Amino acid sequence: MDQFSVGFLLGILIGEGHFGGDGKQPQITLRMNTRYENIFKWLVETFPGSKLYGPYHHSGRHYYQWMVRGEPLRKTIVPLLYKSSFRYLDPHNYARFQKMIKDYDIMIDFDEK
Repeated sequence: MDQFSVGFLLGILIGEGHFGGDGKQPQITLRMNTRYENIFKWLVETFPGSKLYGPYHHSGRHYYQWMVRGEPLRKTIVPLLYKSSFRYLDPHNYARFQKMIKDYDIMIDFDEK
């Protein structure tokens, strides 16, 4: 993956991402206004296996929600973020990312993407 794409993903997750899970499996979630539809389409195309939900319209809000779970999260996103400058740029969100890794016992396989 090119450096711009990694940096863009990192930036958008630092600004808007949620690192957690549903108690059974880890997930990274990104929820933003529908005006960012092109970004969401790029995410789905760039990270196969990720999912886009919406658009949702309620309580005056209009948004999409992007989620990545399962193998795409474990084999692609986690190693990518782990090897990036995430830990130095945003220690607070990196700690949330690390907590997700620990809570869901994610093994980091650097042989994958």
